[in-house]
Amino acid sequence: MSAVEFRGVRLQLGERCILADTDLSVRDGEFIGVLGPNGAGKTTLMRAILGLIEPAAGAIRVLDRPVLRGNPAVGYMPQVRSLAARHRLSGWSFVASAAQGHRWGLPRLDAAARRDVSWALEQVGAEPLAKRLLAELSGGERQRLLLAQALLGRPRLLLLDEPLISLDPPHQRAVVELARHIQRELAITVLFSAHELNPLLDVIDRVLYLGNRQAALGTVDEVITGPSLSRLYGAEIEVVRLKGRVFVLSGGLEVERDEHRHA
Repeated sequence: MSAVEFRGVRLQLGERCILADTDLSVRDGEFIGVLGPNGAGKTTLMRAILGLIEPAAGAIRVLDRPVLRGNPAVGYMPQVRSLAARHRLSGWSFVASAAQGHRWGLPRLDAAARRDVSWALEQVGAEPLAKRLLAELSGGERQRLLLAQALLGRPRLLLLDEPLISLDPPHQRAVVELARHIQRELAITVLFSAHELNPLLDVIDRVLYLGNRQAALGTVDEVITGPSLSRLYGAEIEVVRLKGRVFVLSGGLEVERDEHRHA
């Protein structure tokens, strides 16, 4: 079964084309790293899978059904996450605030919904954070709670949009390992977007690289090559492998890291 399938999909934001005539299929149970230069469409792609952006052409299927806005089988952790207004909430209340689709305030949860919140906290190892205030938590601890929110409803497809932003390398590793653990334990599909390949290198099954209105989906060895990335960046790209890491270079600069830093 395909978890996500694009058939001749064209995605646009206003007059700007993000993806043109794209065909791809993500298999059920895969862990996919979603990469590409800034503005390539990583967030737009996830919003289209969520049904928040309608394709200008083509069709999207999610879990073998036409894409559906508000699909409870799809969990989403967005890139832009403002937590300032919730700093006085406990970890449990913060996760509960997203239950049953609520965005603001604490809903009245029945016993089943309360069990779902407790289950989500357990999946991400955040039970010790349940009684602590959000304001007291580190960035890595908050990411665990945000991931718990995305697991409410026990989704079969999990979309994680740049969850490594602003985290130091040890916390990045912890988030990646946690996402991989959840994907295996729950036997679900994960699309994990990032600005750099290396933190995901040891855990992804395949990589989906976006750029220049195109998409390439395949193994790291198939996609992360000079010719493939030159086509997606629209510029000459060199790929260097050194001590188990992959560096994407253009004119001697590390493209993925430098583009993110300058954005």
